[in-house]
Amino acid sequence: MNLIPRIPQAILGQRGMAGNRSHARPARRTPAHRATNTSTAFLLSTLLCLCLVGSTIHLPGSAMAAATQAGQNNGPLRIVMSAAFVADSGIDIYAQISRYLENKLDRKIEFVTGFSYDTINQMLTSGLADIGFVCGLPYILEHDLAQPHVELLLAPVMKDSRYQNKPIYFSYIIVHKDSTINSFAELKGKRFVFNDEISNSGYNMPRAHLIKTGETGGFFSQTLRSGSHEESIRMVALGKADTSAIDSLVYDYEIFRQQEHAQKTRIIKTLGPAGIPPIVVSSKVPLVLRQKIRAVFLDMNNDPAGRKILESALLDRFANVDDSNYDGIRKMYTLAQDTGYMVIK
Repeated sequence: MNLIPRIPQAILGQRGMAGNRSHARPARRTPAHRATNTSTAFLLSTLLCLCLVGSTIHLPGSAMAAATQAGQNNGPLRIVMSAAFVADSGIDIYAQISRYLENKLDRKIEFVTGFSYDTINQMLTSGLADIGFVCGLPYILEHDLAQPHVELLLAPVMKDSRYQNKPIYFSYIIVHKDSTINSFAELKGKRFVFNDEISNSGYNMPRAHLIKTGETGGFFSQTLRSGSHEESIRMVALGKADTSAIDSLVYDYEIFRQQEHAQKTRIIKTLGPAGIPPIVVSSKVPLVLRQKIRAVFLDMNNDPAGRKILESALLDRFANVDDSNYDGIRKMYTLAQDTGYMVIK
């Protein structure tokens, strides 16, 4: 099982910022992102050859054929992640899941992380990646296209009772633990940091809340893009932002691991629930292989080795899930479109 390192954003590009938003420090790398073998070198060279026009990746025909051949034949399967059910501090859990899949499928697995939501989506739609742990909003935006390139595979179900034994999660509105702010209304005129514009918990859910409360005329004094929920937590903890909307799965895991920055913050409001970030599969992956992958995930809670991995991630199990689980996310996004309030301000 290989862990693919990050590619500098200067190479991959990022979508432009709007309004008074500014860049925050990108999320820090971990040793787990390092790898040195020929298959890794192939993926990196392929990514480096991508031609970016706006925010769209265009693959040369030869690179596209080589990238998709792996999933269709017996080459390595590539797993990508943009939304996690654990924080960056738990990145090793994904390595464990990858090794578990390797053993069960008898296929080499390469795990890729560190890219923007857009880039991960494009890797899946192009066939450069086979399986994705993605956010619910990017999922519905891709799924609802006339010709979608990804399909819903299944979803995690968390152990904690607040998740009601369902494939759901929440968006936590956080402030510094010493802040005098105790309600969302008191955040008016404060600095808001978010992870990504197409994040459901980090952007779509707080945006819908602002619309529903009639606060679309300029609620925050400043909005900043951090690039990750972990970095947003860090910025609030260090006083570089006053508030943020954080994926409850990430925040719960950070608190569970007693991470320093998370412990310097507190939750003042919970938004949701919404459909939990799903696992999707590229439509280029053969149906028989998709069924095998699904079966391995679904049986993890019945296998001692699989159960151990699930428990370390605060997961109860993986479960089949219907697309309707994400209708709430669709409604919030449609609300933003209908009101013309797409950019939080």
